[in-house]
Amino acid sequence: MMRQAHVRGATTPPLREETIGAALKAAAENWPDTEALVSVHQGIRWTYADLDEKSDALAAGLLALGLRRGDRLGIWSPNNAEWTLTQFATAKIGVILVNINPAYRLSELEYTLNKVGVSALVTPERFKTSEYVAMVEELAPEIPRSTGVIASARLPHLKQAIQIGDAPRKGWRNFGEIAGLAGEEERRMLAVTERDLDCRDAINIQFTSGTTGLPKGATLSHHNILNNGFFVGRSIGLKQGNRLCIPVPLYHCFGMVMGNLGCLTHGATMVYPAEAFDPLAVLQAVQEERCTGLYGVPTMFIAELSHPDFATFDLSSLRTGCMAGSPCPVEVMKQVISAMHMTDVTIAYGMTETSPVSFQTGEDDPLERRVSTIGRVQPHLECKIVDADGKTVPRGTPGELCTRGYSVMIGYWDDPEKTAEAIDEEGWMHTGDLATIDEEGYGNIVGRLKDMVIRGGENVYPREIEEYLYRHPKIEDVAVVGVPDPKFGEEICAWVKLKPGESATEEEIKAFCKGQIAHYKVPRYVRFVGEFPMTVTGKVQKFQIRDAMIEELKLEVAKTA
Repeated sequence: MMRQAHVRGATTPPLREETIGAALKAAAENWPDTEALVSVHQGIRWTYADLDEKSDALAAGLLALGLRRGDRLGIWSPNNAEWTLTQFATAKIGVILVNINPAYRLSELEYTLNKVGVSALVTPERFKTSEYVAMVEELAPEIPRSTGVIASARLPHLKQAIQIGDAPRKGWRNFGEIAGLAGEEERRMLAVTERDLDCRDAINIQFTSGTTGLPKGATLSHHNILNNGFFVGRSIGLKQGNRLCIPVPLYHCFGMVMGNLGCLTHGATMVYPAEAFDPLAVLQAVQEERCTGLYGVPTMFIAELSHPDFATFDLSSLRTGCMAGSPCPVEVMKQVISAMHMTDVTIAYGMTETSPVSFQTGEDDPLERRVSTIGRVQPHLECKIVDADGKTVPRGTPGELCTRGYSVMIGYWDDPEKTAEAIDEEGWMHTGDLATIDEEGYGNIVGRLKDMVIRGGENVYPREIEEYLYRHPKIEDVAVVGVPDPKFGEEICAWVKLKPGESATEEEIKAFCKGQIAHYKVPRYVRFVGEFPMTVTGKVQKFQIRDAMIEELKLEVAKTA
């Protein structure tokens, strides 16, 4: 009889039953003088004792502003030390950190802040082409006129606006001065709050789009993300004193969970090479900080390997790391191992709703397994592959991957209907990914049930782009798909059907998107068509659109692990 595609992870070591704040306290006691955080571009170096002390002070300051357990604080920022300080400070007082993608524009920001009721927002004045403070003030022009608590018509929940950096704009509080607002009462309140927190409390909301409608707020607990960070770190062999280069964005699980919490739970150092990914900054940071590990999505590793000065850098300190976020080209994985000295590098698979990682290769897996699979199920988790009827299939048979265990999210914020669609009555998270599990328990992703595109590690959901394009006065119908791309893995393509008598150009459609939706969601290809390929029941056959574009553009479908 054939074995079923249902696997369970190890049950040792045991799960950690503590809050993130308690874990930081323990790290400060165990490794007080070990560097916890190095922000290369800011010239900041903090030990674990420093990080614990500074996050205590910020937590007390946030209490002085009126924030309380269960309130939501948004952070809209590229990578910096303030991001991580906010992550730990909010965790210590039970304030739920809301991660806001730094690439978001006005419509996305407004929706996010209002969906989860963000009462305080932390952001720098600007980054690259994003004028964060100006965008917030466009939504809430009341801020410059406020002298204390904000009262905004379009952002009714927002009470406090906090600016990272010196000389904040009128109406904004200075991030660096928040800690100084606390007195004895707030410090006493901090101690009481920390003692009363439960590790299963919600502590983080990360927005992830669905195949229909607007982004959903995946709500995660201390228990979810602290344990996932621990087990991911364990899989790459993180140890006290190791140094992990983290060029991936902190707003994403890859950065704040796999990176920050992975380091915290093993006494390793978080090294941030730059505010946003820059291959040269990564290579310099690895060399100068003697990093032992490196994270990245495949496009990041490709950019590092292809940098014209790559051969001039000493990367011999590297040993391990993780490649995740999108399918990994086999040849890239082999180059990372040979040219970057990352002999123990791993592949990980997961999703925001599972905190994120559920499958990962290990240091002791054979090279062939590490370049061609997503590894085996993580400890304290179980996964299965099911058919369209929900029945578990035999090993080696494709079907939908489902995950159950400690890592599954609490649910989508204020959306019980969507939560019930994603997590069944038995606690299985239905990922929407098509996968197989072989006889030895190794997984492989073979496709996606959900209509999702992965562009450079960013999950892009066509329906969200379609919904926005429907606002264009000339567009009658639109279908968005992903097509192969050698640099980003996939690119966005929109087929547009115009209203009768209308005409438009490709650049006009792109210009309509720019500044309103994140840059990585703006279609690279726009085609004007008279009709879409349809099924007899009236559904667009997107695979035919994708195939037509592959043929027209002569695109090559990459072989992936």
